[in-house]
Amino acid sequence: MAVQISLEKGGRCDGVAGLVPRSVHRRQGFSSSRFGMKAAPPSAPQRAYWLKTLHEWHWISSAICLIGLLLFAVTGITLNHAGQIESKPVVVSREGLLPQPLLDVLQCVQAQQGQGAPLPVPVREWLQSQMQVRVGAAAAEWSAEESYVPMPRPGGDAWVRVDLQSGDVEYESTDRGWISYLNDLHKGRNTGAVWSLFLDLFAVGCLLFAVTGLLILKMHAQRRPFTWPMVGLGLVVPALLALLLVGH
Repeated sequence: MAVQISLEKGGRCDGVAGLVPRSVHRRQGFSSSRFGMKAAPPSAPQRAYWLKTLHEWHWISSAICLIGLLLFAVTGITLNHAGQIESKPVVVSREGLLPQPLLDVLQCVQAQQGQGAPLPVPVREWLQSQMQVRVGAAAAEWSAEESYVPMPRPGGDAWVRVDLQSGDVEYESTDRGWISYLNDLHKGRNTGAVWSLFLDLFAVGCLLFAVTGLLILKMHAQRRPFTWPMVGLGLVVPALLALLLVGH
């Protein structure tokens, strides 16, 4: 059955596009826009590239920060209800008598170096071997009567006191449990320089996770009209609570 198509001079046939195969379009250079078909915007490949890149950085940062975020979420709850969570500290006390030669060494350190000087190595070794107390190079507090070494740590604390006249040694350690330990990790309390550095890097990872998520929301916002109202709600609610209900 023959199909005849007549074209007026200078006219246009709207049905040609439906009769010409796609392969012919490509070979003969037909433009789909000539036949009423909407062409892809020039920025579409660039948008796809940035969307893919943002998704990659978003999932990588979320995977790295996932366990830390869970830890901080849980300890945020325990810190917020610290007064309602019972804890029974475990206290360990020990006593001993420092040998006279080591006591003489301590007296010399107190006279020559004074505040902030750590206990001398022979005294530290004696404490570890005789009293199972590891002091390390912690700074000591010195006076004419005693040498006192505070040893705070996450979830507890400890101290050692040496009487510079009699040589009496007292040691006490307090352990407040795992919840207190995790709470102190959350706050960075008595955790040292390495954990402090980790908290800084973790904060950068969370910031990257949040920023990439915000940019992804921006790229999808045109097709999801509730995007910005929900984001705004997350800002307005805590701001109103802080301004109206939290005392200044």
